[in-house]
Amino acid sequence: MSKVIEEQFLTGERALFGAKDMKINYTTFDDGESPLKESSDISLYYSMFKWKYPVWYSKNIFMNDCTLFETARSGIWYTDNISLTNCIVEAPKTFRRASNIKLKNVSMPNAEETLWNCRDIKMENVTAKGNYFAMNSENIQINKFELVGNYSFDGSKNIEIRNAKLLSKDAFWNCENVTVYDSFISGEYLGWNSKNVTFINCTIESLQGMCYMDNIVMKNCRLLNTTLAFEYSIVDARVNGTINSILNPISGIIEADVIGELTLDKTKINPEKTKIRTGEFENAI
Repeated sequence: MSKVIEEQFLTGERALFGAKDMKINYTTFDDGESPLKESSDISLYYSMFKWKYPVWYSKNIFMNDCTLFETARSGIWYTDNISLTNCIVEAPKTFRRASNIKLKNVSMPNAEETLWNCRDIKMENVTAKGNYFAMNSENIQINKFELVGNYSFDGSKNIEIRNAKLLSKDAFWNCENVTVYDSFISGEYLGWNSKNVTFINCTIESLQGMCYMDNIVMKNCRLLNTTLAFEYSIVDARVNGTINSILNPISGIIEADVIGELTLDKTKINPEKTKIRTGEFENAI
């Protein structure tokens, strides 16, 4: 039978170091580093963390209706199998080199450098604000996600995102195997240096978006205010409406109702390798 801790105010370094098979209710961890370091099989309900490094080198951790305050920074590192539901994570740098992470109904208003070098991540109904979200992570499944923060998902791979709103400059750089469905993305320089990236039913706004990409696929998408797109990329793009300008794609097919300006400079690329299909050109170079 699990040991139960309820309505406690715990302080001091490593307050529950190495705890195992424990249920923690309505408890505050304050003024002491690493309270649950090396713990396992822990369930927390309506509890609060107010100091650094609360959950390190742990496994099988479940949190419901819990709060990690800003001072609980670098909170969950080197931990396997952790689930947060109905939680607020105010602390930056949460989740580092962790695995089997499940987040549902989670708010992260200060998500600077969050979810770095992690794997096997599932997120549903999550909001986050902060730069460098999910860098160098892999095997990510996301549904209903809102992010405000630049340089997201840099170097990550095997990503599936649905129903998201991303306000993120330099999103999806250096990525591999990304599919985004039914989402809105606004941010300059989207997707550079990435491989096998697909957008389906998405609306995108991006200055110099989708450049230096190997196999960028777009199906039933709209590109709003998007200029200098697809430079040095291998492209299969089927776009509804207008693409303001296209610059020197390497090869592939690009379809749009209107292309504002098309540049195919034969001194830099072979124009014959890219098929352009459109109802209207405004300018061609």
